[in-house]
Amino acid sequence: RGRLKHKHGAVEPGKPCTICVTKMSTRSLQGKDVKPLDTIPEDKKVKVQRTQSGFDPFEKPAGQVKRVHSENNACISSKSAASGKESPKLRRHSSPSSPTSPKFGKADSYEKLEKLGEGSYATVYKGKSKVNGKLVALKVIRLQEEEGTPLHASLLKGLKHSNIVLLHDIIHTKETLTLVFEYVHTDLCQYMDRHPGGLHPDNVKLFLYQLLRGLSYIHQRYILHRDLKPQNLLISDTGELKLADFGLARAKSVPSHTYSNEVVTLWYRPPDVLLGSTDYSTCLDMWGVGCIFIEMIQGVAAFPGMKDIQDQLERIFLVLGTPSEDIWPGVHSLPHFKPDRFTVYSAKKLRQAWNKLGYVDHAEELASRFLQCFPKNRISAQAALNHEYFSHLPPRIWELQDSKIFRQRY
Repeated sequence: RGRLKHKHGAVEPGKPCTICVTKMSTRSLQGKDVKPLDTIPEDKKVKVQRTQSGFDPFEKPAGQVKRVHSENNACISSKSAASGKESPKLRRHSSPSSPTSPKFGKADSYEKLEKLGEGSYATVYKGKSKVNGKLVALKVIRLQEEEGTPLHASLLKGLKHSNIVLLHDIIHTKETLTLVFEYVHTDLCQYMDRHPGGLHPDNVKLFLYQLLRGLSYIHQRYILHRDLKPQNLLISDTGELKLADFGLARAKSVPSHTYSNEVVTLWYRPPDVLLGSTDYSTCLDMWGVGCIFIEMIQGVAAFPGMKDIQDQLERIFLVLGTPSEDIWPGVHSLPHFKPDRFTVYSAKKLRQAWNKLGYVDHAEELASRFLQCFPKNRISAQAALNHEYFSHLPPRIWELQDSKIFRQRY
């Protein structure tokens, strides 16, 4: 009593029968318990997703991070971030295959079709996978010229969200690191060039909503993008917006006071960074969101500086007012703030500078929450998603999961 009756004898509770296990394993290896697959009709197409041995580009980060966004705490400060574990180290990887077939994780798995662009530390190519024939984007990074590239790659492999460009593969050599992304045919800059004069208000709302979803996702994981601009926001055939080019991204567990202030394209760079601040947080990205928001509505860049940092700051202060210690505590202590160098301006209503903000309900108020000179006054991505500006979006939008925004119908 208390023991299972078994043809091989009594079995202790919770313990397998070693004889049965051995026989089952032997039969499985011999194929005796394997049910043959039904024949697939010729007119049916089956998609097969190939997995990679020993490497998952979307494995979860080593440490789970508590979400800290709230209405009262607009931006997540790096000083309040939990200390995270060290980012996973890159390792070379491949999937099992025949000796003659292309392998994942190998340079010969991809064919370069054309050069899409080149920067100071990386070159981007349009390519094609020899494994499945799909188009990809190949970002070839020169390791000796790029600070923190392994961190960049390890951050990306832990991100899986419909509004973040998908990382398929990583190819690591001594000289280069090649990141293989999904291929997305256009970006927001090109899209706006094809639709001059400002985008339709409904499209602006959908694009902004997706941008904020992607940012909220990475900010909750203590990651900053640090290079937001229309060129780094990809637009798919189905209208999905995807954050891309995390070349300047940093994990916020790294002390923020060590960041370089040369991080964001001048037009989208916040005044605190322009003035030499290196102690910033997610607020840095939110300024860029405001600039992009206005550019989508108005059809022109919000602050198109033509000369240098001084000129860029003048353009900002002309609209938002020249800062003082009363409205921006600590501004006088920033390295590049010289009161005698700036004209004293009073703040204007944003619609005086960008009239189309007045044509869309709640757009001006939301833009003003992004474009705050004092970093701590900027609204967070999660709080912005709950702003009245988005109140007329279809109800099902609010129930979307991270995996997908739109699904293409055939």
